Amino acid sequence: MAEIVSFRKDADSADEGGLLLRSLRDGVLRLVLNNPPTNVLSIALLEALMNALDAAAADPDARVVVIASTGNVFSAGHDLKELTAHRADDDQGAAFFERSFRLCADLMLKIAHLPKPVIAEVDGLATAAGCQLVASCDLAICTDTSTFCTPGVNISLFCSTPMVAVSRAAHRKQAMEMLLTGETIDASTAKDFGLVNRIVPKQYLAQVVAKYAGVIASKSPLILKIGKEAFYRQLDLPVEAAYDFTARVMVENMLTSDAQEGIGAFLGKRKAEWKGE
Repeated sequence: MAEIVSFRKDADSADEGGLLLRSLRDGVLRLVLNNPPTNVLSIALLEALMNALDAAAADPDARVVVIASTGNVFSAGHDLKELTAHRADDDQGAAFFERSFRLCADLMLKIAHLPKPVIAEVDGLATAAGCQLVASCDLAICTDTSTFCTPGVNISLFCSTPMVAVSRAAHRKQAMEMLLTGETIDASTAKDFGLVNRIVPKQYLAQVVAKYAGVIASKSPLILKIGKEAFYRQLDLPVEAAYDFTARVMVENMLTSDAQEGIGAFLGKRKAEWKGE
């Protein structure tokens, strides 16, 4: 994997191969998939995303991450041509398949564990691991012409790893509907299923995402980190244990300087100044 990069404030950049475009402005880091024509998640793009998220985690200027794309396809998932080319390997591709699927799974886990909120900005088709990427983000906003699917069953490659994220974002039977039929659903259905938060006209997508990201970026970065980590941890706990855990989290939260500042600012009717501690 390439060396971790840092982002200059209010500047645009790209990874060495141009597969991932990056910009950081007003606390919002935009990572734009740029692997035309369908933004497939090749090994190179997966590594570029991992590298960028590592850098974002360490950068105090990056408070919110937005994952967007160029072109008319958000992401078509794994690069099937790249995978198929390795069937000629001595092990029939087993090692490369393991590397590709493990790297993709690691990316989705990194999004969940990133101490900063991640928003998917979706314009176009998000299929297979591309749909998994959307489902893995903390929030997802899409255009009214966006579509989603997990079509692996149609080519005898069941979307087992996309299933992990999709089944945790969508309701159980609706996730199974997507996985078993492989059919494409429209934006409205995706919202009903729970895959996306908002649907907006194409011309307003960037504006709406920027508004959401800006609102979130204005909060205490420490409290966002505490809250996101607690959210995902409590999901896997029985309800009694979840309340025990989150009660402890709230005590720790109350003892932070930012909580003292936030409550004091609210009571004093003034703007809070976050210290991140």
